[in-house]
Amino acid sequence: MESRRRTLLGRTAVLACAPYLALKLLWTLGCDLGVVDTHRVSRPAWVAANAFTFLLDAVAAAVAHTLTRPAGLRTPAWLLAFPLWMASGLLIPLLTGLVGGTTAGLLTGAANPMAAGDFLAPWVFGVVYGGFLVEGVTLLGAFVLSAHRRWGGLLRAPLGALPDTGTRALQRIFLVPAALVMAAAGTVRVLWGAGAKTGGAAAGTAAGTLFSAASDWSQGLLSLVGAGGLLLLVLPRLRPRMRVRVPLAAAWAGSGSAFACGGCLWLGHAVADGLSPGGAALSGGLPGLVGALDLCAGLVVLTAGAFTLCELASGGRGNAGQQMIVERAGTRTST
Repeated sequence: MESRRRTLLGRTAVLACAPYLALKLLWTLGCDLGVVDTHRVSRPAWVAANAFTFLLDAVAAAVAHTLTRPAGLRTPAWLLAFPLWMASGLLIPLLTGLVGGTTAGLLTGAANPMAAGDFLAPWVFGVVYGGFLVEGVTLLGAFVLSAHRRWGGLLRAPLGALPDTGTRALQRIFLVPAALVMAAAGTVRVLWGAGAKTGGAAAGTAAGTLFSAASDWSQGLLSLVGAGGLLLLVLPRLRPRMRVRVPLAAAWAGSGSAFACGGCLWLGHAVADGLSPGGAALSGGLPGLVGALDLCAGLVVLTAGAFTLCELASGGRGNAGQQMIVERAGTRTST
């Protein structure tokens, strides 16, 4: 039954990727379907951006397909973990910000910037964000089922029973500051979402919309939740009876959001501005600092996660290895 649900969710995620991939392919090939203002972005930058985002969603579709196959449970963890972490970091804040902004717009009667039609036709946003909504729910749902099938024993174990790994002490040295950095950046984003004109974001905040405010709120809260999850994972004595899956999910979503939707987007904008004639090489002011901090914190979490996956894999492969870890953890709990 669980296998059928995972297969259904994965196949639905692949189908949900199709409209976005089709649009991106058409735009990359020079067909400006749904584009109202074709002069807003230079043609080389437009083609490069669309080709890159096409590749990102194509990887998401390939991962979703892999999760539907029996071989997906035997695929190396790192091969699925990184793209799914990135997908979580992009889709979760996008969807929560979209739902939050839409709800706030309906309650306040504020204008919807996606209906303006000054750059893209309104139907494009419906196709793209509608596909993202279905893709996010189904892809992450299939991943959750796959993770519980593959590492369910470990995910259900209490934090206090986590087995020590060879680099646990070293990870703690780096992950505690990373969590604090994420919390600081998240606090700034929440303040921006509340309308605070702090640092270099003053001009952007003044011209902001409900959707940009909801996006700041979403990213900020995810960073704060992720920071809390990281601290619980590296300092399990704070809540030794809590199940591993709770802080792990928080750290996964929060760090992914900080890295993908915060740091990587900031770096992408910085590179694009640097390559444009007369553009600045890096975003200045507080927004630039927050983006850089998000990127650095995300890289630290990514590195620590890679070490942890390697150590768990080397401790024993397959269900037998996982069972050995869980039994060892249960022994520590009972003592």
